[in-house]
Amino acid sequence: MTTLSYPRRRFLHDASLALAAVALRPTSLFAQTPSTLKLGTGAPTVTVPQDFIGLSYEAMQLEDPSFFSPKNSSLIAQFKAISPRGVLRLGGNTSEFGWWKATDSSQAPVRTRGKADNGEPPPSTIFSITPDAIRNLDGFLKATGWTCIYGLNLGFGTTKADIPEAQFVAQTLGSRLQYFQLGNEVDLFNRHLRDPKTWGVDQYLKEWIPLALAIQKAVPGAKFGMPDVASDVSWLPKIADQWSSLADKPNVTTLSHHYYWGGPPASPKVNIERLLQPSPAVAKKAALAREAATKMGVPFRMTEGNTVYQGGKPGLSDVYAAALWGADYLFELMSLGYCGVNLHGGSGHAQAVSVGGSLRGEQLMKDPSAPHPKPFYTPIANEGTLAGSGVNGKLNNKYLLEPVGYGMKFAARFSGTTMLPLDFNPGTVNATAYAARQKNGKVLVAVLNKDATQDLTLTAPAAEIVEVLSGNALDQNETHISHGSKSIRTSKASSGETITIPAHTAVMLQLR
Repeated sequence: MTTLSYPRRRFLHDASLALAAVALRPTSLFAQTPSTLKLGTGAPTVTVPQDFIGLSYEAMQLEDPSFFSPKNSSLIAQFKAISPRGVLRLGGNTSEFGWWKATDSSQAPVRTRGKADNGEPPPSTIFSITPDAIRNLDGFLKATGWTCIYGLNLGFGTTKADIPEAQFVAQTLGSRLQYFQLGNEVDLFNRHLRDPKTWGVDQYLKEWIPLALAIQKAVPGAKFGMPDVASDVSWLPKIADQWSSLADKPNVTTLSHHYYWGGPPASPKVNIERLLQPSPAVAKKAALAREAATKMGVPFRMTEGNTVYQGGKPGLSDVYAAALWGADYLFELMSLGYCGVNLHGGSGHAQAVSVGGSLRGEQLMKDPSAPHPKPFYTPIANEGTLAGSGVNGKLNNKYLLEPVGYGMKFAARFSGTTMLPLDFNPGTVNATAYAARQKNGKVLVAVLNKDATQDLTLTAPAAEIVEVLSGNALDQNETHISHGSKSIRTSKASSGETITIPAHTAVMLQLR
C-alpha cells in the first residue's frame, strides 16, 4: 500500500471527546445490512468543471506579499496536491477593510463609518495591498496552475479607491483572473457597514451597479461575480427577478453564496454525529441559486464555507470527521450543478481579524497554546502556526494538508467528469455514493461510509480500488489517502462483487 499522506501530528483530546466518539452511533459493531449499488438508467446529469476545486482566503492575507509568492514552494506544493487546477478566491470579511497602496508615499484612508460587532472586523481595521503583493500573487498562480477570484472593497468602496486596484490586478493577472468580487457577505452589511433600516437587495443594487460599471469602463473586459451572500440565498432570485429590466448592467458571469455547516463553536449542537448526517439546507440553497442562475444565464458557485463559522471548532473541524464531511459536501455540490466551491482557510492572524479579533474555538480548549491549526478548519495549515512558533514572530515556510484538505483532494478526482445517476441503498449504514464518467470513458464511483461503527457490505459492479480515504478515528487528526487498501474486503458475486468498506472510510472505485 502506497500512502500519500504527509507527516502528521496527533492532537491530545479531552477524554470526553473520545467517549463521545464511541457513542456517536450506538449500533452493533456486528450489524449486517444488505446494501446494493449500481449505475442508474437515466441520462448523465451535469459536467463538473476541471477547476471545480477551490480555496478561499481572506483578502488580508495579501498584507504579507511573501505569502502568495512563487518563492513559497511548500504552499504551492499543497495547492497542487489538492488539485492540479483550481480557483483561489480572495475575499472574506477583511475584503471591506483593505486599501490599495499604489506607492510607498500613498496615504492610508481615514474611515469613520461602521460599528464594532461581535463576529465582524472592527471599523478600526485597516491594511494595505501593494503592487508587490499582486505581482507575487501572479507568480504564485503561475506556479500552481490555478486562477483567481479577486475581492474588491464595497463596504468602503469608491471609484477613486477601487478602480486603480482593479486596473493593476487585471493587467498583472491577465487570464489568471476569473472575475472580480465586489462586496463580501452583503446580506450582513446591516450589522456593521450600512443602516439596517434601509439595507436590502434594492439598496445593494443601487450601490453595486454604478461602482461595477465604473470599474468595467476603466477595465475593459472586466467580469464580476455577485452577490456573495453569507446565508440569505433568497437574495439571488430577488436579484435575478430585476436583472432583465435593468437598462445598463455590468458583465456578471457567476452568482455566488457562502455556506457554513454550523456554529457557533460553543453550541452543543455542533458535534461530529450531526456533522456527518445529511443537511437539507444544502439542497435548499442550491435550488434557490439554480433558479436565479437559470434566469440570468450564468453558473453558480459556493465561494466561501467550511464546517463551523468563526474559525471552526477544535475536535470537529480539525479531525478526520471533517475530511469525510468535506469530501461528501463537494461531491454533493458537484451533483447539484455548482460550477465550483471554495473552502475557507488561511493564517491565524487574518482569520482572527475577520471574525472580530479571536478564534472562538480557542476558548473551548484546555490549553489554547497547545499545537493546533489556525483556523481550526483550514484545509492547509502552516506548521509555525500549529506550533505557535516561527522566526521572529513570523510563520515558517512549511505547510501541510489538514483533514478538510484531504477530503478536497479525494473529491478532486471527479473534476472534469460527467455525473451519472446511481442507485444506492446503504440500508441502516450512514453512507453516500456518487458516480461519474471520466473523459476516457471509465466510470468512477465514490462510496463514503460515514458511519461511526458499522461496516458497509454492498453488492456492486466489478471494480478496482483506486483510492481510500481513511483515519484511525473520527475524532483524531490522523488522515490518509492510499492507493489500494488491504482493509477493503472484496469477493466475487453472481451480480458483480461484494465489497466491504470499514466504518468511517471512503473508497474511490473504478468500474471494470
